[in-house]
Amino acid sequence: MPDGTRNATVACLEQENVQLRHAVDSHATVDQALGVHIEIHRTPPATGFEVLSEVSQHTNIKLHTVAEMVIDWALEQSLPEQVERALGQAVQRRSGQDGAPGRPQ
Repeated sequence: MPDGTRNATVACLEQENVQLRHAVDSHATVDQALGVHIEIHRTPPATGFEVLSEVSQHTNIKLHTVAEMVIDWALEQSLPEQVERALGQAVQRRSGQDGAPGRPQ
């Protein structure tokens, strides 16, 4: 294999490796946020994912970023107002609760 082709292949594989690592990290973050949602609202995982996805779509914020916000919120930080509102509405639509996200105990 010529050096130019080999270098291009190595660069392509390195880029793919970075992308895969990012995907794994994002997946873990979403899973943690799902755990927070499931614990607080007592919903099945699929419902939790639907709620997080809806919040992401309605606020135009990437799913992994919404997930980071939910995790931070569970650790006593505040949610941005638009995310809090969208989260409450999504929860209410799926569970019939009052929609106000409750803080974990």
